[in-house]
Amino acid sequence: MKRSRLSYDEWKCITSKELSGRQVSTDFYKGYIGLLEIIEVTEVQKWTFHESEFAVCDHGFKWLSILPQDDYYCITAMMNEKNDIQVWYIDMIAAQGIDTDGIPYFDDLYLDLIVFPNGEIKVDDMDELEEALRQGDITQEQFDLAVRTADGLKNSLLGDIDSFKDYTGKCYDIATGA
Repeated sequence: MKRSRLSYDEWKCITSKELSGRQVSTDFYKGYIGLLEIIEVTEVQKWTFHESEFAVCDHGFKWLSILPQDDYYCITAMMNEKNDIQVWYIDMIAAQGIDTDGIPYFDDLYLDLIVFPNGEIKVDDMDELEEALRQGDITQEQFDLAVRTADGLKNSLLGDIDSFKDYTGKCYDIATGA
């Protein structure tokens, strides 16, 4: 299982960034909210959706991290320089914590949901989750947790794209102090 830090250090194309975040407790959310402001990249990172390319990492982009306390997922809203959401990337996780340097982390359970602004949801890396189970890298309980969490998200938070956009907007306002 891979440990991912919300400093996004594994994105080697990002050469300059600013990171802020904090633990939050509101009427609609309890957990960590962070904001990564991408200042400089060596190369624009693009993904493809229905044969159209779009950038997810470029100069001026922002990534909003939403890591709910006592839950098993982490949302990254990838926004362009105009703060328009390009895509949400949601990792299913086994555990979370804070490193000694104060950066939150999670233990990635391989399975991801990619949510597009039109509401379409793509299940990603199910093959990696199944392979991790076969290899003994995760337990059956962790496999079931990842699948149950993804299904739960699709049937609740992601069930109404407009509500999900509002939820993301409220979290962004907290991250920016708006």
